[in-house]
Amino acid sequence: MTAELDSIDRKILDLLQKDARLPNKDLAERVGVAPSTALERVRSLRRRGLITAFRAEVDTQALGRPLEALLALRVRPHTSQLVDPLRAFVLGLPETIALFHVAGPQDFLVHVAVPDADHLHRMILERILVRPEIVHLETTLIFRTERRTVQGPVG
Repeated sequence: MTAELDSIDRKILDLLQKDARLPNKDLAERVGVAPSTALERVRSLRRRGLITAFRAEVDTQALGRPLEALLALRVRPHTSQLVDPLRAFVLGLPETIALFHVAGPQDFLVHVAVPDADHLHRMILERILVRPEIVHLETTLIFRTERRTVQGPVG
């Protein structure tokens, strides 16, 4: 189901995606509504599930994890009895940034950030490939990540 968004909702989403710390007074001014209206609109967007969280982006390089990679995992058999514990395991790894359950020749893409290639190599050999349900793994190094920071409806 697609949410109905008017121009005010769209502008609020745009502004908060660019700066989630924007004070309500400033948000209201930029959208052209009263602060009480802006606050109620944000609450409504949260209630309807359009805004799911307010979070800070952290620079993994500044945390000493400059090397990023995507790990493509193939799992067999692909059953919930194996997939659910694997998901919990991968999300529990401190190197994991994101986990994607995908369709295609691979079952999962795991985005990781590590200190160096040796750490990545040890993590793959000593913690991931020791799991019997993982029958294939491909590693792709990430040179640069660029994100489109503002999301909105298509069309």
